[in-house]
Amino acid sequence: MPTSSASDAPAQAAAKSSAASGGVQSLERAFDLLERMADAGGEVGLSELSASSGLPLPTIHRLMRTLVACGYVRQQSNRRYALGPRLIRLGESSARLLGTWARPYLARLVEETGETANMALLDGDEIVYVAQVPSKHSMRMFTEVGRRVLPHSTGVGKALLAHTPDDEVRSLLARTGMPAATEKTITTPDGFLAALEEVRRIGYAVDDNEQEIGVRCLAVSVPNSPTAAAISISGPAGRVTEAATDKIVPVLQQVARELSEVLASSGRSPWGVPDPRAVRSA
Repeated sequence: MPTSSASDAPAQAAAKSSAASGGVQSLERAFDLLERMADAGGEVGLSELSASSGLPLPTIHRLMRTLVACGYVRQQSNRRYALGPRLIRLGESSARLLGTWARPYLARLVEETGETANMALLDGDEIVYVAQVPSKHSMRMFTEVGRRVLPHSTGVGKALLAHTPDDEVRSLLARTGMPAATEKTITTPDGFLAALEEVRRIGYAVDDNEQEIGVRCLAVSVPNSPTAAAISISGPAGRVTEAATDKIVPVLQQVARELSEVLASSGRSPWGVPDPRAVRSA
């Protein structure tokens, strides 16, 4: 009677999950491979994918050939596989929709804190802002939607990386470098890791004049988001004081929890999510 090896466990689990959900196993496997490629930095070899997924090499090769033919994966000259350009269009469209959907929640942050509210995602090694609702103050912060920045000088970057293993954070910083945006920017890996430890301790991240002099930002991650996401408020340092922080952070955390609950709701579409302000006033 044949026995199953430990390396077959992931594949068998995927097969059971597909059968239970009525899904298409080959699609589930293809998307799993794409996510594993993204987790590995966007470029992998077939043997690496086989080792991490538990799938046999012939199965992976067949799936990868299909993904290459569709433009979602490309084969490098060294025979390794990299994420393909067609994924960019899908990612950009998804980010725009997520930003549109999040705007009512950001509007609530502006309403309750008085400061500009932002939503950002971790895209590769960079932070990309996907939504913003500006403060009603005449002096307010403005970050262009679509702007990309490096994580080490931003509150959202700290929030997004706070629970990433230290060795992965060091690898990211080695790839991006740590240029100083201001004299207060953290420019050493050890200093940044210490800042992440502080985020884990207090439950939120602070950008204290690190991206721009005179500006303070407070940020929290959105728990259990299908893609790493964070929300923040930003304003003049004279308004976003330590005293204001004590009032703003609980609001940020509550809105992040609400976003997380909606994302985790099975079968619910983001486009059907009600305006949180309307729900509160009902």
